[in-house]
Amino acid sequence: MAAVLDLLTFLVILKSACCAQPRPAQDKISPIINMQLDSRKKTLTWTYTRNVSDQECTIDTPTAYSATVGPQVMEDHTYVCTFPNSVLHRGANLTVKVTCNGDVFLQVLTFANPGREGSGAVNFSCLIYNVRFMNCSWAPGPAAPADVQYRLFSWASRHEAEAECVHYILGPTGTRVGCHFDQLGEPQRTDNYFFLVNATSRETAIPFLDFTPFKAVQIEKYDPPRNITITYNRSHHIIRWEHPEIRFDLSSHMLYYELDIQTPASSPETNRVFQRGQDPNVYLMPSSATRAKSAFRVRVRYMYNHLWSEWSPTRRFGLPEQDFSGALVGPVVGTAALSALVLMFLCKRFSVRRKMFPPIPQVKKEIAKALMPTPGVSDPSVYTQEVAWDEGHPPPGPQDPEDVVTLEATC
Repeated sequence: MAAVLDLLTFLVILKSACCAQPRPAQDKISPIINMQLDSRKKTLTWTYTRNVSDQECTIDTPTAYSATVGPQVMEDHTYVCTFPNSVLHRGANLTVKVTCNGDVFLQVLTFANPGREGSGAVNFSCLIYNVRFMNCSWAPGPAAPADVQYRLFSWASRHEAEAECVHYILGPTGTRVGCHFDQLGEPQRTDNYFFLVNATSRETAIPFLDFTPFKAVQIEKYDPPRNITITYNRSHHIIRWEHPEIRFDLSSHMLYYELDIQTPASSPETNRVFQRGQDPNVYLMPSSATRAKSAFRVRVRYMYNHLWSEWSPTRRFGLPEQDFSGALVGPVVGTAALSALVLMFLCKRFSVRRKMFPPIPQVKKEIAKALMPTPGVSDPSVYTQEVAWDEGHPPPGPQDPEDVVTLEATC
């Protein structure tokens, strides 16, 4: 009986094994297909052959940059992962990981930047200046062929179409080494610029050069500060200046100033002062710290970059007006007193007063006696004779001139 039961159990197990539905071979195949990388937009795309769950994509680069993000699905059922901060010109490994029917699938795409090593552009930089202009520059790679010609593409977001440079800057050999932008559009504080430099040559393929996004607010070089004035209040020199005109709307404390106060016999580095922007910008310089030839200049940059403006024109402190006028009082008074003493000396020595105020002439004693009345004589005709003469004719009598005695007095 026991043997019969064992036989029946064996037959049931055997039937179950023989009749079980085998798992389709396609379930063991990754559902991820059509993986593609757009190296310019830094986007990875793919599609699925069946439903999946738990999706993620990862990028790893030789620069130790790694990021994992979740995909987005487009209207055509294409899945997209974007890595805007990645740099791909050195190559990258991109991985899509999904779960399908309880199984985990990984699909890896290895990207390599084709072309001769060392022939791509190097030393790339961009600079916004004069509020509305921008220049980008680069240098040919050390292994670049003689006929290499570079091309610069730029765009403001991954949704915007890329545009090639319109105004290239040429080097001495005619190779493109820069680009000038004269239309940057309306400024937004969140502006980012994306760039890619590739090249062509009849001799070899040239690898492209890409970058992390350029934050526009961090690549602006400001003009020097404006309207610098220096006044004096008897204890301090009051230095004031205005912010330069800038492209983006920033608060004053996002500007960083370097003040260079130059005094005789001091090194350029000892009198540097750094301060953040204010409304208004003011710096107080004690009068005791300045000298006759002290001078001042200032420059500015954005708080979070290192692009200093040019120095402002140098302004001299000079002598305060109050001190200058006060200093003249003593010399003027002293000069006046000295002049008076000299004048008195000359007056005594050379009879200046006699020259300036001549004495009144006196009448001769003989004439005075003749004119004076004689005691006892009542008839005035005895001592008074009235003479008349025509106008313009001398009176009758002797024509000899009468002696006039001048009496002089000394000071």
